Amino acid sequence: MSITAPTEIDHRASARERLLAAANELFYAEGIQTVGIDRIIERAGVAKASLYNLFRSKEELVAAYLASRHELTTGRLAAAIARVDDPREKILAVFDAQAQQFGQADFNGCAFTAASTEAPRGGLVEHAAEEYRASIRGMFTDLAEQAGAADPVTLGRQLHLLYDGAGLAARMDHRDPGIAPSVREAAESLLDVAVYRGT
Repeated sequence: MSITAPTEIDHRASARERLLAAANELFYAEGIQTVGIDRIIERAGVAKASLYNLFRSKEELVAAYLASRHELTTGRLAAAIARVDDPREKILAVFDAQAQQFGQADFNGCAFTAASTEAPRGGLVEHAAEEYRASIRGMFTDLAEQAGAADPVTLGRQLHLLYDGAGLAARMDHRDPGIAPSVREAAESLLDVAVYRGT
C-alpha cells in the first residue's frame, strides 16, 4: 500500500484478487480520485474487460476495496480483543492495535474517511463507510456493556470519537510519537468515569 514500496501482486491469484490487491495499494496510498482505472488494470496485470466483467464501474471497485478494508480492520481488532480476558483491557486492546498501525511506514489514515471526502453523497462509497462506522461503533458499545458501563451507548460513542480522532491525528501529525500513549490515557480516563468498579 506504500507509494515508495509497492506490494507484490500475486499473478497466480484470480483476476478479482489481483484487482483488489492493486486497488488496496493504489487507492489507499494515493486516493480514489487520483488513481484511474487504467493504473489499477496495469498494476493488477489484467485486461480491461476482466475488470468490467467483475465490477460494473469504478464505484463498484472502490466499494469492494472498502469492503476488504472493513474485513481486514475488524478482523485485526477482533484478534486483539480476543487476546485479553479483562473487559476493560479489551477496550484498551483496540487502541493498542490501532497504535500499531500508526507505526507502519505505509500508514495513510482511515481509508473510509479519505474515500468519503472524495465520493458523492448517497452512493456505494458512502454506504460502505456507514457500514464500517456502524460496525466500529457497535464493537465499542458491546465492549462498554461487557465492561459494566452504566450507559454503554454513550461510552461506545465516546470511544468511537476517540478512535476516529486518534486516526486523524496520526495521519496529520505522523511525526508525533505522543499520539498513541495520549489516546490510551484518554481511553483509560473515560473508562474510569463510565465504568463502576464495585468491590
